[in-house]
Amino acid sequence: MSDPVIVDCGPALNFLATRQERILLHATGGYICAPETVRTEVFRKARPGSKFEAAAPTWARLEHAKRLTVLPDDLTPALEAVVQRLSNTPMIERMAVSKDLGEELVIAHAVVRAEAGADVIMLIDEIKGARAAAHEIRRLERLASQGQAVGSLALYNTHTILKACIRTTYIPDRNAMRTIYTRLRGYDDGLIDIRQTDLLSNSTWA
Repeated sequence: MSDPVIVDCGPALNFLATRQERILLHATGGYICAPETVRTEVFRKARPGSKFEAAAPTWARLEHAKRLTVLPDDLTPALEAVVQRLSNTPMIERMAVSKDLGEELVIAHAVVRAEAGADVIMLIDEIKGARAAAHEIRRLERLASQGQAVGSLALYNTHTILKACIRTTYIPDRNAMRTIYTRLRGYDDGLIDIRQTDLLSNSTWA
């Protein structure tokens, strides 16, 4: 079975604050979810007057429309075990330290669901989080190769989302891609110059 994509704070802020939520939903099958901690981070950064301000009402609208589900960060045995393994810290202590907490919980929720048999996609842009996610993907693959009844994990980022919308109503041509990417990059200086990607390349648009 396949679960909705679990979204980290960075991509959520960028797509929602720039009002590109339709691109995000198109690429993720129409539904997304996020840990409670990510929701808290988004609303904190989308406070009135901030450049991310538009993200908060957009999030609320998607949640009301049941397009976005918030995953409770309750201290369940399964979630606690994964968080402790990822951070080498008991979950109750890890929850008190906000640095990188959102992406860690994205990974933890994804792992819990995958270990229960689901196929789960994580949406993470931050490099450290992506590395941790890749490690968990390899771990699940090893478990599967040993005959254990587990699902799978996959990793998306902003680049993946945009490529999934090429030649659609949302990104019909290169000019649209350039415009949307420029807007997203204005909210996230971690995104590299579009000329360093393949988003405008002939092979991508072939």
